[in-house]
Amino acid sequence: MDVNPLPLLYQSGYLTIKGYDSEFGEYRMGFPNREVEQGFIKYLLPFYTPKVDNKSRFSVAQFVRDIRGGDAEGFMRRLEAFFATGDYEVVGRAEKYFQNTLYVFFRLLGFYVDVERHTANGRIDVVMQTPEYVYVMELKIDKSAREALQQIADKGYALPFAADRRRLFKIGINFSTETKLIDDWQIE
Repeated sequence: MDVNPLPLLYQSGYLTIKGYDSEFGEYRMGFPNREVEQGFIKYLLPFYTPKVDNKSRFSVAQFVRDIRGGDAEGFMRRLEAFFATGDYEVVGRAEKYFQNTLYVFFRLLGFYVDVERHTANGRIDVVMQTPEYVYVMELKIDKSAREALQQIADKGYALPFAADRRRLFKIGINFSTETKLIDDWQIE
């Protein structure tokens, strides 16, 4: 037996379809007017459902929207949450572990990503590109995000994208071998 109340609420007129994301197959539902919304929230919702926060920081769809929309802060907060779910016995201690994890993760999300991209003055750890944005990421282990950003500047890692019309984000990320988490990140 299906206990999802959404079909019943839709059929009874309490909810209407406000939008549809065809890529992820997600409908955005809403109330037809303010009176219905207030009545539902005040009388029906508390009676039939427990309070549940369904705004997961690890929503794949929201992760993709953040990256495509240039919300570097949002996607970095989600990335922190993503690494926080890892098993401490499995998490690696080398930069390559984190670099490969980011590569696989971003590729599975459908983004163009390059690791160890060669430049005239070194190798960029991670470059992710969308039609509107370029994300240049430098990774550090047990150092600081500031040091990572300084390396991007010192080595000129952003120069290959200087004539690019897309907005460029330079992101420094530090991973801690003690906590096995992202413990510092900064965006320019």
